[in-house]
Amino acid sequence: MSLWSKHQIFEKNSFILLIGILVMVAIGGLVEIAPLFYLKSTIEETEGVRPYTPLELVGRNIYIREGCYLCHSQMIRPMRDELERYGHFSLAAESMYDHPFQWGSKRTGPDLARVGGKYSDDWHVGHLTDPRSVVPASIMPGYPFLSEARVDTRDIADHLKANVIVGVPYSQEQVDDAARDLIGQATPDTDAADEFMERYPTALVRDFDGNPKYVTEMDALVAYLQMLGTMVDFSIYDDKANLR
Repeated sequence: MSLWSKHQIFEKNSFILLIGILVMVAIGGLVEIAPLFYLKSTIEETEGVRPYTPLELVGRNIYIREGCYLCHSQMIRPMRDELERYGHFSLAAESMYDHPFQWGSKRTGPDLARVGGKYSDDWHVGHLTDPRSVVPASIMPGYPFLSEARVDTRDIADHLKANVIVGVPYSQEQVDDAARDLIGQATPDTDAADEFMERYPTALVRDFDGNPKYVTEMDALVAYLQMLGTMVDFSIYDDKANLR
């Protein structure tokens, strides 16, 4: 019997062809999915990775709200050109508390996975206010209104509660004091800042936007950007981590 004779049942009968496709897709899916049920975790635990602080979480929400993810990815691929430009490739653990994650594939602007600590707070404030004042060729729109918009603390505790539901390990104390911690991170030399550091000992505490009068959305967004890529000591993985 020729190969055509064996295969013509699929070629001449669309219903049987459809059934064959579904069977093959099901088999392929099982091969990929079944092993996950036998693994305790698909993400390797990595020292240093922590949940976002309330201020960083607000900053992340602003980042999403303003569509920053449409032009900036947060995932460095394991290819030489990316390692040379951005540093160590992204680890799954870095996104374990992201809901949703910000990996992306669009790079109208550079990848931001390692932007934390690369520039000063003043640079970020100037760049977000008037991008061409620091990067003349930039096509990014400005966001000067962020410096005038005060952060809203009323729903931050509910946001932390929602994250707890999907597995982010916030303690009850962190949830209860979320609003105070949000303000405390951006107001150093206050009791709120001291209490914040007890709950988030590795987080940055400072006036991110340079305006001590009140905590703004600019504070929140800069706090988020300055945290990106700073939680993990990549030098223990690859000396490429120190390349900028």
